Amino acid sequence: MVQTGGDADGLSKIRNFSPCGDNGGCDWDETNTPLQAGRWYASNQQLPDGTQAVVGGRNAFTIEYVPANGRGQYQLQLLKDTNDAQNDNLYPYVHLLPNNNLFIFANRDSCQYNWQTNTVVRNYPTIPGEPRNYPSAGSSVMLPLYSPFNGAEVLVCGGAAAGSFSNPGAMMPASNTCGRINPLAANPGWAMETMPQRRTMGDMILTPDGNVIIINGASKGSQGWGYASDPVYTPVLYYPGAAAGKRFQTLAGSGTPRLYHSTANLLPDGRILVAGSNTHQFYTFTGQFPTELSIEAFSPPYLGGERPGLTVGGIAYGKAFTATVTYGGALNGNIALNMASAPFVTHSYAMGQRLLALAVGKPVAAGAGKYTVDATAPPSGTIAPGGYYMIFAVANGSPSYASWVKL
Repeated sequence: MVQTGGDADGLSKIRNFSPCGDNGGCDWDETNTPLQAGRWYASNQQLPDGTQAVVGGRNAFTIEYVPANGRGQYQLQLLKDTNDAQNDNLYPYVHLLPNNNLFIFANRDSCQYNWQTNTVVRNYPTIPGEPRNYPSAGSSVMLPLYSPFNGAEVLVCGGAAAGSFSNPGAMMPASNTCGRINPLAANPGWAMETMPQRRTMGDMILTPDGNVIIINGASKGSQGWGYASDPVYTPVLYYPGAAAGKRFQTLAGSGTPRLYHSTANLLPDGRILVAGSNTHQFYTFTGQFPTELSIEAFSPPYLGGERPGLTVGGIAYGKAFTATVTYGGALNGNIALNMASAPFVTHSYAMGQRLLALAVGKPVAAGAGKYTVDATAPPSGTIAPGGYYMIFAVANGSPSYASWVKL
C-alpha cells in the first residue's frame, strides 16, 4: 500500500506499508523522497507501468508520479481553471481509459490527458448543473468495461449547489442529476439523467453484475463540519444498459445517517460494506448527527437468487484460463466472469475502481452441478493495472463469492 500527501507536516509525505504475518511487527514507512508538491485532497490513479499519477490537491495545479522515476511536476490548466472561491476541484475524478490516457474531471469540466507525454489530448464540454467535486462532492465511476475493451463511458452523479459550502447555513438543495459521457467518441457530450433523490456525498460502487449502487449522503448542504442535513437513507441502483428514464431503482433504506466521512466498499460476498459518518472536527457523540462508529452491510437485490460457486487459479495478461462454476439451478444463458478492482474510497470517491467483463465461452457441463468456463484474462495493464482483483461468476444475475486473483 502507498499513501501520499495529507495535512500539516504530512503534505509532502509518501508512506509505504508492506503486510506482515499474524504476529505483526509491520508499520508504515515514510520514504526519504517526498512529493514534489504538498498535496491535500489529491487523487491517485495506478498506471500500467506500476507507478501512480497523483493529481491536484488544494492550490496544487499539477500532476506528478510516484515513484517519480526522473519525472517532474506537470501543469494541468484544467485544475487552475476550475479552482473557484470554495475550491470545488479537490479529489478530482481520474479514470484510466482503454486507450491508456486519463480522463480527469474537476468541478464541472474535464479533459483527456496523455500521461506518457504529459499533454492534454482534448477538452470536453462542461457538464450541466452544479459543482461535482469536493467540497460539493458528487461521485463518479467509469462504467464496466466489456471485452474486447475498446470503449468506455464515465458517469458523474450528484453534487452540491453552487456556493453551498461558502454559505452552509442556507442548507441549499443538493444536485439531483447524473451526467454520462463517452470520452472516446468522435463528438462526446453529456447525456443528463435525473436521480430519484437529491444527493451530495453519495458513494458510487460498481456491482458484480455490472450495475452501479449509489449509497450514503445528504439531500441538502455540502461536505464539511456540520454543513449538510436531510440524510438520504435509501440507496439507488443504476442500470447502465436500461433505456434512458428507466435506469434508477430505489432500494431498501437504513436508519443510520451516513454523511461526511462515510464510506462504502464492495465485499467479496457481494454485499456493500458501509461505515462511518462524522460531520464534526472531533469525535462528538451528542447533538445532531453524532460521530458514527457502526458499520453495516447492505445486500443488493442480486443476492436474492440462487448463487453460484467459483474456483479459479492464477491468471496472466492475455492468457486463457478455465474457471469451475457450481450452480444448482437451470442456467439461462452464459455464465459471466467479472473482475472488480480493490479501490481506495474516501470523500465519496473510489479511486482506481473498475469492473471488467471478461471474454468467456459457453459453460460446459461437468456433472454434479459443475460447469467449466473458458475465459481470457485482460490483455494488459492498461485495461487492468497490476494488483489484486475479485473475480465473480454471475449466473442468472446472481454473483458468486469472489475469488481473489493477482495480475
